[in-house]
Amino acid sequence: MYIPTHFNENRVEILHDLIRASGLVTLVSMTADGMIASHAPLMLDADAGPFGTLYGHLAKANPHACAAMANVQTLAILQGPDGYITPSYYAAKKEHGKVVPTWNYTAVHVYGTLEVFDDPARLLDVVTRLTERHEAPRAKPWAVSDAPADFVQGMLRGIVGISLPIDRLEGKIKMSQNRPAADIAGVVEGLRDEGRDVLAQAVQGAAGA
Repeated sequence: MYIPTHFNENRVEILHDLIRASGLVTLVSMTADGMIASHAPLMLDADAGPFGTLYGHLAKANPHACAAMANVQTLAILQGPDGYITPSYYAAKKEHGKVVPTWNYTAVHVYGTLEVFDDPARLLDVVTRLTERHEAPRAKPWAVSDAPADFVQGMLRGIVGISLPIDRLEGKIKMSQNRPAADIAGVVEGLRDEGRDVLAQAVQGAAGA
């Protein structure tokens, strides 16, 4: 990933926070027939290894589960808030007009060797923890144990677990940090005026980092 100095983020704790905040993850692995990509929600165990480990699961029928080459790193791509930035937000537009559009975004690249497992107890643990993570905000969280045990066991037979011990992390937070303060303020104001509060908050947070 191309990361200009303005947008580089290499603090592990910040990258871990971005990973935790992410939803769907894109996994890219090399196979004997070329690259393969899958999409899955993954969770981070920050204490498993020097940079943490990602856990999740794939359908057993997904060729990614058996075709990923063991001696080649897998790339997991996680993305945060993103969106179009019009030059009309910038104070510089009124001053000299030498401005162009851009796209703000956050991305984390995680590299490691993919492990696939089908141990029922380990699978149940991963599925349970993933469910608890995403159900936590709900007033009445659903639990895996709410479903009949034999049904759950049958569903587990249709998936495989995956783990990705992290060897290397790359982070890019491109949120207008390269612009003058007046332009950043204009971006925040413009985004909020258009109801794009999540991206506005990200720009403001990056400016204060």
